[in-house]
Amino acid sequence: MHPLSRLLQHARHHRRRVWAAVACSVLNKLFDLAPPALIGAAVDVVVNKEDSLLATWGVEDPWHQLVVIAVATVLVWGAESVFEYLMNWLWRNLAQTVQHELRLDAYAHLQRQDLGWFADRRRGELMSVLNDDINQLERFLDGGANDLIQVTTTALVVGATFFIASPSVAVLAILPVPVILVGSFRFQARIAPRYARVRRRAGQLNALLQDSLAGLETIRSFAAEDREVERARAASDAYRTANADAIRLSAAFSPLIRMAIVVGFTATLLLGGWHALEGTMAVGTYSVLVFLTQRLLWPLTRLGATFDLYQRAMASTNRVLDLLAVEATVTEGSTELVPGDVAGAIRFDGVRFAYPGRETAVDGVDLDIPAGRTVALVGATGSGKTTLVRLLLRFHDPDEGGVLLDGTDVREIRLADLRRSVALVSQHVFLFPGTVADNIRYGRPEASDADVVEAARLADAHGFIEALPDGYDTVVGEEGQKLSGGQRQRLSIARALLKDAPVLVLDEATSAVDNETEAAIQRSLARLAGSRTTLVIAHRLSTITHADEIVVLADGRLAERGTHAALVEQGGLYAGLWAVQTGAV
Repeated sequence: MHPLSRLLQHARHHRRRVWAAVACSVLNKLFDLAPPALIGAAVDVVVNKEDSLLATWGVEDPWHQLVVIAVATVLVWGAESVFEYLMNWLWRNLAQTVQHELRLDAYAHLQRQDLGWFADRRRGELMSVLNDDINQLERFLDGGANDLIQVTTTALVVGATFFIASPSVAVLAILPVPVILVGSFRFQARIAPRYARVRRRAGQLNALLQDSLAGLETIRSFAAEDREVERARAASDAYRTANADAIRLSAAFSPLIRMAIVVGFTATLLLGGWHALEGTMAVGTYSVLVFLTQRLLWPLTRLGATFDLYQRAMASTNRVLDLLAVEATVTEGSTELVPGDVAGAIRFDGVRFAYPGRETAVDGVDLDIPAGRTVALVGATGSGKTTLVRLLLRFHDPDEGGVLLDGTDVREIRLADLRRSVALVSQHVFLFPGTVADNIRYGRPEASDADVVEAARLADAHGFIEALPDGYDTVVGEEGQKLSGGQRQRLSIARALLKDAPVLVLDEATSAVDNETEAAIQRSLARLAGSRTTLVIAHRLSTITHADEIVVLADGRLAERGTHAALVEQGGLYAGLWAVQTGAV
């Protein structure tokens, strides 16, 4: 489907506003074309006086005829101004509204994609679609659409007027129009792939710059600044080259059109003048045709710029709508959950899962976690611990088997309800660039200041927060860069505790804190664990000795399970890991 058709289909609920904007564009152009006719009427009055066309309508005195023309001129210019205002107001607001809705639709659609989809895409390219491409579309709706409508209106009205006034002059006057239109369509066909390439290069450049800024610390640690500048130069040069290729073609369009226009204007000037000299055409009519020839052909010189804007917009439209056309693999469930009614019993029932293009991460895991119990998952890196948590939260869906919460398959539960029932503290802490209090309150926006402080106390974060320059109102910076790793992790724990979900997941939650802070956090978590189901992923085994059950994973399979004491006595995988960490071997 053509990108314009796709865009109109997507914005079909704005159909009335579109038609109103189109009507104002047409009316504005009709009144804009009236002055040449009034000038022709004035010339007719001056030349023919009582024998003018206006005299045949009952106004015989030449001065009165000029007064009528003057009044008509004021009314026409007034009407043109009114419709110009309405036209601009409607088109610009429509452009802003469509831009706003498309950006939100695309952003909301990205939020519904599973995390595996993002693994194959660069954030910078997605940001380019959300910003640059949607802005490009807004620029076209803001001006280009109106230009196309007014050029079309001009061609129809002026063409009809020419054929009524003098068919022979009309034929020569509009002779360049087919040449211009054919040239325009050929221009579109050749420029479209060039602008598609420009948009791809823009996305790649944006992605590289964003990645470089995100990895600035790593770049500096390897003294790779010059290397990154060269990469940016190469990407920017590729973008510049793609634009130059498009500009080379688009810049030639207007001069070629201008030469075609000269033919039509000269034909009207000479042939119309000959008819006027011979007396077969009124001088006033000749004046109208000369002025209208310019009104017809001159706007066509803007077709190059308009089509240039149009093709840029259509290339961007394809990118935006292609993004919206991607179907989410994780679909919405229908079963509603009230977090207060969730007991927190979890079951992994014969779960198998592999990330795309990779080996199986979880291979036939059967695991029951009763409500209110604390279960620890341990094992080597890549054994499937974090994958089980991702399946519980439906960041991915299992290839086989199912994950159940209180006996209901999580695929049947509404995503928002499921995720409100689980509080996650990830080993990769992300903080938003707001205040400390904003970040703790993120999981429960309606929480009071007292609740925020209590969550911080439980996470052993209150002390360092109070020592910050503005306390809980301290801005943490982008991704919390003003805080240490341990401080960020404690805020993440406080955020999860404030959420007060029936299921608490700790994925290496204390990996970035010192031993003393870890001990304090462990005491706090032990007090909380009795009222909720807690799933702990840990490499530091000292943090999970209190767990009701420890599950050992190896190569995506359940290898061992039991209490700390029982597994140590068993002398298997867990006992070996414990011996290494305690220095027994």
